[in-house]
Amino acid sequence: MTVTGSTLVITAASPAPAAAPAARRRAAGRAAGPYRRLFALPGTRGFTAGNLIARLPMGMFGVSAVMMIAGQRGSYALAGAVTATGLAATAVVAPLTARLIDRHGQARIAVPATLIAVLGSLSLIVCVRTGAPAWTLFASYAVTATTPNIGGMSRARWTHLLRDSPAAHHTAMSFEQAADELCFMLGPVLAAFLCGVLFPEAGTLAGAALLLTGMLVFTSCRATQPPVTAAPRRGSPLRALGPLLPLFLVTGVVFGSMEVASIAYLDFQGLGAASGLVLALQAAGSCAAGLLYGTVRARSLKACVCALAVLMTLPWAAAATGSVPALACALVLAGMATAPTMVTAMSQVHARTPEGRLNEGMTLAVTAIFAGIAVGSASAGSVVEGAGPVAAYAVPAAAALIALAIALTGRSTARPGTCRHPVRSSRGPRRARA
Repeated sequence: MTVTGSTLVITAASPAPAAAPAARRRAAGRAAGPYRRLFALPGTRGFTAGNLIARLPMGMFGVSAVMMIAGQRGSYALAGAVTATGLAATAVVAPLTARLIDRHGQARIAVPATLIAVLGSLSLIVCVRTGAPAWTLFASYAVTATTPNIGGMSRARWTHLLRDSPAAHHTAMSFEQAADELCFMLGPVLAAFLCGVLFPEAGTLAGAALLLTGMLVFTSCRATQPPVTAAPRRGSPLRALGPLLPLFLVTGVVFGSMEVASIAYLDFQGLGAASGLVLALQAAGSCAAGLLYGTVRARSLKACVCALAVLMTLPWAAAATGSVPALACALVLAGMATAPTMVTAMSQVHARTPEGRLNEGMTLAVTAIFAGIAVGSASAGSVVEGAGPVAAYAVPAAAALIALAIALTGRSTARPGTCRHPVRSSRGPRRARA
């Protein structure tokens, strides 16, 4: 450094400018949102794209089958019986498919299982279209039970990648729950549009095409696939998840009864055509809450179920006023309690499932939810027939209170923590951090 007159001349180089870019990058990484950091991990965008494409049909197939069978055969009773048979077959077959995926790998099992399910959907279309005997409809739709649990496989990949980062794992599970809500919100709307505007079989055809395409994209991302180990698998997921499965069952009752109660109430108000939009508000609230929940610290299962029990009373109170706008607002608020509850409960599934059997454990949880949905739908339907649609909202409120009692008395109420069993990413723990 020299001084000439009043001018200061710097002649020595300063290390600060060279270090500034690295410092700025570190600061930018800290300032980036949790979801941006999540999808900066190598390979995550690819399998997530396939996951979303394959998951959308999960909300399409039931509505498409009902509209196709009822439209061609003129019987909603037959359509409902066929879809109920498919649900029962899924409860039996899905855990077995998940066990094979855990044992032999996602790509090796999921692709042929998806092909079988797609053939079942195509067979259903042909049988409905050609006037085949009713038993062929039941058989064809039962074959679709081999559809892999794409949500469970995606969650298993996140768990594999984020072993050393519990906070990032919580964000990933929140994203997965939001994706569930989004697909079950958009799927029925898309199915109804295709079947109503194009032709009755359009929804099933589109769902089969999306499922196969998404599964091929998902399984082609081999780098993020959890490795298969030859070590013997000890422990039973059913036994390990025993305290949690009743909670998932009762939560399913909340979902199924709320849907039936809302449809019946809106039909009673002369707004049956708006039922899809109003139900979508509940899913939208849950989707938004799920994404927000992923940016904050995870809460205990007790706290989440307590919020669920409180907010599930709001639709009942709003329905009693006779105001549809009040009901819509209450459904949004009630929906905001479901995603945090499911994210936290799924974290308990991850923590409790024995090593190497994660897909099977998550599929058991989903199966319990589906069984609860069937029970909730039937219960709310009976209440609607006997006491009216307003009283039917007491069913989800009561189920949420039962869920709270299970959470308060059960052994699975701890705050989500680190996952015990995930396998380290082949890229190493530092690359797996979000």
